[in-house]
Amino acid sequence: MSHVKKLVFTALFAALGVVLSAFSIPVGASKCFPIQSMLNVLAGVLLGPSYAVCMAFVTSLIRVMLGTGSFLAFPGSMIGALCSGLLYKKFHRLWGAYLGEALGTGVLGAVAAYPVAVLLLHARTAAFAYVVPFSISSFAGAAVSVAVLELLRKTKILNALQQLSR
Repeated sequence: MSHVKKLVFTALFAALGVVLSAFSIPVGASKCFPIQSMLNVLAGVLLGPSYAVCMAFVTSLIRVMLGTGSFLAFPGSMIGALCSGLLYKKFHRLWGAYLGEALGTGVLGAVAAYPVAVLLLHARTAAFAYVVPFSISSFAGAAVSVAVLELLRKTKILNALQQLSR
């Protein structure tokens, strides 16, 4: 896929993330957003790790600017997108993308959110306080992405999109 096509898909996924941000679940200072996790997996599989991270950053930035997101979205979504894209790139298997999202957002992103919560949100919280809510959100989003990618695979659309990205 050319650079321009990947940018268009990145923008499309970011726009979907912003528009669908109404489907968030508030848990303490964080807003669990399983749609972002689904988009992280889709971008990781179709666009690769760098574009997936850019998509997650742009989505988080716009959501924070609109007041529909939290600063905690930056580490969670970006690390999840990176891990999803990297594991898919390494193993060329969809399970790598799902696992990368679940571990990247659910564990690594949650731990990385701690300093953001303390420094920017002035929250008094434990270092692992976000692991459970971020994990729930990332597992739910990864599960939705399994359904979406399976549907795309069965209809041969996934293969066509992956051929475009090569």
